Amino acid sequence: MGVSLVAQPWWVNLAILVPITTYFWCRRSSIALTATQLITVGLFATAFGFLEATVVVYLRAASSLLPGYQATVADVAQISDQSQAVGLLPPSLLKLEVLREAATMIMLITVALLAPLKPIGRVAVFLWAFAIWDIVYYASLWATTGWPQSIKDEDVLFLIPQPWFAPVWFPLLVSALTLLAILLTRADPAKRHAQS
Repeated sequence: MGVSLVAQPWWVNLAILVPITTYFWCRRSSIALTATQLITVGLFATAFGFLEATVVVYLRAASSLLPGYQATVADVAQISDQSQAVGLLPPSLLKLEVLREAATMIMLITVALLAPLKPIGRVAVFLWAFAIWDIVYYASLWATTGWPQSIKDEDVLFLIPQPWFAPVWFPLLVSALTLLAILLTRADPAKRHAQS
């Protein structure tokens, strides 16, 4: 009896270690993030997640991956096997999609680098923004297209360095646990200053 993996390639399953590592690493160092900082970064990540979902819808429509594109965007729900969708993209659009993902990471890292924090705080801000962005991305796709129809639906998570596949519940779980880890380990600087 073999072990069944959630995501492919096998190392994508290691993403479940992100919230665990974040919790223990941040717990030791106590990240100083105010509620205002978390809300501000959360707003950026929310808007960005929606924009990302919109770009994906347009990209799929432009490459004829939206069945019935002439009718409504809600027809994207007809794509049932997202792992096959990658193979349907023309090489030029696949390259564009990889560049869009790289730009996404650059934007999230930039927001984290703008925060006047220690390196661990910057990592926490990056993970906070990434987790909110990821959750809002799926929520926005569902709200605008009806996909995913279930959190069990398979998706292409990233294309760098090769395509990553997993059911939608996996990245949502990792993101939710990462948010929880950051909330549980943050030390509000205002409270710490008031106690001294």
